[in-house]
Amino acid sequence: MNKLTAVSQKLSPGLRKIIKNIGWLFADRVLRMGVGFLVGAWVARYLGPQQFGLYNYAIAFVSLFTALATLGLDQIVVRNIVREPSCKDETLGTTFALKFIGGIVTLCLTLGIIHLLRPEDSLTRWLVGITATGMIFQAFDTIDLWFQFKVDSKYTVVAKNTGFIIITVIKIALIQIKAPLIAFAWTGLLEIALGAVGLVLAYTLRGENFKAWHFSWLQAKMLLKESWPMIVAGISIMIYVRIDQIMLGELIGSESVGIYSVASRLSELWGFVPTAIVSSFNPSIIEAKKVSEELYYNKLQKVFNIMTVLAYGIAIPTTFLSQEIVVLLFGDSYAASGGVLAIYIWGQLFSFLGIARITWTVTEGLTMYALVFASAGAIVNIILNLWLIPIYQETGAAIATVISYGLVDYVVFLLYRPFFKVGQLMTNALTLRFVFAHVLQRLR
Repeated sequence: MNKLTAVSQKLSPGLRKIIKNIGWLFADRVLRMGVGFLVGAWVARYLGPQQFGLYNYAIAFVSLFTALATLGLDQIVVRNIVREPSCKDETLGTTFALKFIGGIVTLCLTLGIIHLLRPEDSLTRWLVGITATGMIFQAFDTIDLWFQFKVDSKYTVVAKNTGFIIITVIKIALIQIKAPLIAFAWTGLLEIALGAVGLVLAYTLRGENFKAWHFSWLQAKMLLKESWPMIVAGISIMIYVRIDQIMLGELIGSESVGIYSVASRLSELWGFVPTAIVSSFNPSIIEAKKVSEELYYNKLQKVFNIMTVLAYGIAIPTTFLSQEIVVLLFGDSYAASGGVLAIYIWGQLFSFLGIARITWTVTEGLTMYALVFASAGAIVNIILNLWLIPIYQETGAAIATVISYGLVDYVVFLLYRPFFKVGQLMTNALTLRFVFAHVLQRLR
């Protein structure tokens, strides 16, 4: 313990704060991984592949429009608060209003489109409507942006996990009383609503005044002017992340979506890792840009290195143990997901790098290019799915996902000269160059 204290004291206050913040974010996700994922697997066993697939179809459908609710504002807002802390009430108030309106637009749009696609399927329409309503409450996640700026996520973690624990108990009760599928959709909405209430309370207890927020038309115009490429890019990203489930549902059926969803959930279970790390390093990377380009790119390289080591550490064992993992957690009825998982997990290698690269994209003001690359990736994914799903079903969708992830999150950065430098950083990380350099240095 004394040694740990001594090491901690040697670290800079800023780095200690980052590590502490990452610890809170990891604690949050470990709880959700441990408790939430096991209960989620229990729900999947209870519902079976067909109903579980239908539920995931609804979630995937709504997620296609998530960018209209979040408006691609998160990292832009954090950056703006870092630059002008005195304007935080105006920035947060404007962001909240924009996200609230975006949530309403998302709800109306999803209801209209699903009614056209499945006019006779009332259950699917209800599932989509309930899920989409949660987008309105996500406007309260604006509060989390303030905690990100302060590098103090413990308030967000406590607020959201209180609601999470309550809903987890309710889900277990629903399984015991053999509740219908739609009841589980309502729990998803309730969890988001409870999280919103928790964030407001946490913000108030932190000594901040939620009522001090105010809206600015000028600020709104400036935010939307900068974020609109991120909105379109976000839609494109969700298309190439979720269109596979939509296309499986339309081309094959709900059971196929259920099989595929288990593989995607097991893979994306690890998505909190890059998000937690990047959200904690984001302010320091932005500050490094002000100091020097060398310091800035050194910090980016370190983040890419961390992402790659974690991704390899997850993907390699998962590939060899995929079948056993699926059957153990979800049961024999989902056994077909094993082969899908062994392929799908490698998409996370590129996804981790892509999440780390977002900070660079925003800091450099290159959101327009994010739009172009994401749109290209969505188109490639749709074409590959149209070709591979009819032949290989869930396996084909997994192959299409890995290829499209690789193209958008890595390959294009080697082909376009202005982005070649960050492409080199990712190549250094992927080839584990830093590991070999360290070994050679030790041997000398």
